Amino acid sequence: MFTLDAFVLGASGFSEGDILFQLAMFILLLALLKKFAWGPLMGIMKQREDHIAGEIEAAEKSRTEAKQQLEEQRQLLKEARQDAQELIENARKQGDAQREEIILAARAESERMKEATLREIETEKDQAVAALREQVATLSVLVASKVIEKELTVEEQQQLINETIAKAGDLR
Repeated sequence: MFTLDAFVLGASGFSEGDILFQLAMFILLLALLKKFAWGPLMGIMKQREDHIAGEIEAAEKSRTEAKQQLEEQRQLLKEARQDAQELIENARKQGDAQREEIILAARAESERMKEATLREIETEKDQAVAALREQVATLSVLVASKVIEKELTVEEQQQLINETIAKAGDLR
């Protein structure tokens, strides 16, 4: 009978020529695989690795730039807040200064009006004193003329003075 072992081994076993031929074919097959399959496959893998490394590097760069921009935005926001605070403080100071100026101007105007009123009162007083002097002079002349017309007793003098004062009151 014919068995599988006999078929695989051949009738007489392995021959050295067959082994050498199969070894040469295996080496040839490895060389062809290396040249046509392994090389391009490794090239594709290298390209893929480079592409992934580039993507990772770009993502890291983008993350760094985003972080830097975030920090810049925070700094700008902080500066804007400081500027706003300074503007508010300057406006407050300017408002206080204007308020003080208004108060000083009002006080100066009040003082000026007070002085003008005092001058007006002084003028009115001087005019009243002048008018009073004029009336006194008129009364003195009137009394003197009455005294000259006749010689008076004490009672007549008192009566004359009272009449003159009454006439002066009527002149007003």
